[in-house]
Amino acid sequence: MSVTQLENYAAGRWVGGNNEGEVLHNAVTGAAIYTASSGGLNFAEMMHYARTVGGPALRKLTFQERGRMLKALAMYLMERKEFFYTISAYTGATRADSWVDIEGGIGNLFAYASLRRQFPDERFYVDGDAAKLSKNNTFIGHHIMVPREGVAIHINAFNFPVWGMLEKIAVNLLAGVPAIVKPATLTSFLTEAVFREIIKSGILPEGSLQLICGSARGILDSVETMDVVTFTGSASTGRMLKSHPRILSEAVSFNMEADSLNCCILGMDVYPGMAEFDIFIKEVVREVTTKAGQKCTAIRRIIVPADRVEDVQIALGKRLQTTTIGDPSLKEVRMGPLAGISQRNEVREKVQQLAATQQIVIGNMEHFEVLGADKEKGAFLPPVIFLNNNPFVNTDCHNIEAFGPVSTIIPYATTDDAITLARMGLGSLVCSVITQDDEIAKEIVLGTATMHGRILILNADCAKESTGHGSPMPLLVHGGPGRAGGGEEMGGKRGVLHYLQRTAIQGSPTTITRITNVYQQGGKQHETDIHPFKKHFEDLQIGETLTTAKHTVSEADITNFANVSGDNFYAHMDATSLEGTIFERRVAHGYFVLSKAAGLFVDAKKGPVLLNYGIDEARFTKPVYPGMTIGVRLTVKEKTAQEKRTPEDITKGIVKWLVDVYDETGETVAIATILTMVRMKNQD
Repeated sequence: MSVTQLENYAAGRWVGGNNEGEVLHNAVTGAAIYTASSGGLNFAEMMHYARTVGGPALRKLTFQERGRMLKALAMYLMERKEFFYTISAYTGATRADSWVDIEGGIGNLFAYASLRRQFPDERFYVDGDAAKLSKNNTFIGHHIMVPREGVAIHINAFNFPVWGMLEKIAVNLLAGVPAIVKPATLTSFLTEAVFREIIKSGILPEGSLQLICGSARGILDSVETMDVVTFTGSASTGRMLKSHPRILSEAVSFNMEADSLNCCILGMDVYPGMAEFDIFIKEVVREVTTKAGQKCTAIRRIIVPADRVEDVQIALGKRLQTTTIGDPSLKEVRMGPLAGISQRNEVREKVQQLAATQQIVIGNMEHFEVLGADKEKGAFLPPVIFLNNNPFVNTDCHNIEAFGPVSTIIPYATTDDAITLARMGLGSLVCSVITQDDEIAKEIVLGTATMHGRILILNADCAKESTGHGSPMPLLVHGGPGRAGGGEEMGGKRGVLHYLQRTAIQGSPTTITRITNVYQQGGKQHETDIHPFKKHFEDLQIGETLTTAKHTVSEADITNFANVSGDNFYAHMDATSLEGTIFERRVAHGYFVLSKAAGLFVDAKKGPVLLNYGIDEARFTKPVYPGMTIGVRLTVKEKTAQEKRTPEDITKGIVKWLVDVYDETGETVAIATILTMVRMKNQD
């Protein structure tokens, strides 16, 4: 195979480096296949391009538009996945390994595309509830969040060249922030292949993404206050970058996700022959062999009750013995090589360091078989399992990570000991606990949570559908304290907010309504001659209000509602049982009040309103007794357009309405937000 020079994507064009750069090799054969160089790139100009071209283009789009953009990109890449699988094999990944990297990464795009439904159809986000700052509610406070007017710089690790890029850009693109992607050079050829397809698709606005395949040394010299830097890799490199003078002087947001000494704990209640014991063995073997152990979430410490160490060692040995190592393109192969010879050599060195204080009980780095490849030319290593019989004294296993198919069995005597051992990793991305006893699970979770970013509890009830120890999920945070870097990635909406600037705003309810496009209580309301249910989505205005006719509540209303609903709670039906309660006499059902409110504000004839979509934030604030008169102010609170699901679908949107039910004194007795689906006038 001829050697191909990878290209960088900078300022809207593909550019090769102006020097030879670094030679990249096929992890299976050791053959040179690519070179990567960033020579000649001007990082400051790339960042300026992102801030002045990509950023403004993304910020013109709403969250809904950005989400649909991510969905389109995910579908486009999924259609081309087989091409990516072919290149992924050069990194040493099996088909199963590549599935995690390629389709797992594309899955992140789909997940964040769907997350748009948690955001408004706006270019900004309204955070939380309004704060009442004055007695008469003429002065309030709120928070808005707007996209940072900078660039995200993603410095990624070599082990997941696709997932590592896509899981990060999904978040910053939904937030409206452009990015420069710097994959680890070792496997950057796979990142470049996927990136080329992204650019070829034409789905993203120009300037949204740029790529550096070679060295990015010096890129942090040009960061500015509104930029975000994310780093995935070794803790030592991360700490060095985090302390860069420019990061400190500009107070640049820096998110670090470092490799860590993750653990898996076998509960004190689990013995051989139980389903949970088999689950434990399968989980450990999978994490040792998947990606040849090159995962930041891989299990490095196997924490086991002392009297079951031999059982675990035998079971692991039997399963690992059946793991076929070799050319990942072969169907029989279950574990491929490490990503490169340099990585293999580094793991060997770490294994030697660990061997000074503990014993290898499974595996031999010199004597192992490889199928369909030369184990000297390729970056192959077998699974290696240590046993540390004195883990409170011999602590290398808690401090040294061999980033490959290497782990250590660690015995414990009590659950408290297991918790202490787990915490001795001094900050990890993930801990898993396999137990049938929920009390043991609770004790371990509460005892280890401060030192772990994620904790997986497995038993026979959930193992079949579990996503596993090593799989970060798009809607859950990925990161950890201490050695793991102290950062957080993904996490659903939490991750998006990381790229937004939160600002407190203060003013009158009317002004805050106008700024946020969300009606604030106490703001000016305006009525029209046309009932709002007769208006299409586009014609409804925030703050538009219907004041209804009124209804005097009777005892017959209460009795009839009880008969219809079956709710015969004593406060509604038995006037003799009210002593010691807050009620003076029979009280109307809260749901009767809301139901009657709907009867007052609904226009019954067929019109643009298609259906009731739900109720949010319903509160009953004052008892309603027979003889009291209620009325309703129905106000357009917020609007979100929806896209068509199929060509035959109708265009529509969701309208949130503030339902304020008040009595004859003008005091609110019930308040709620209801949602309706409303047809649009324009059906194109």
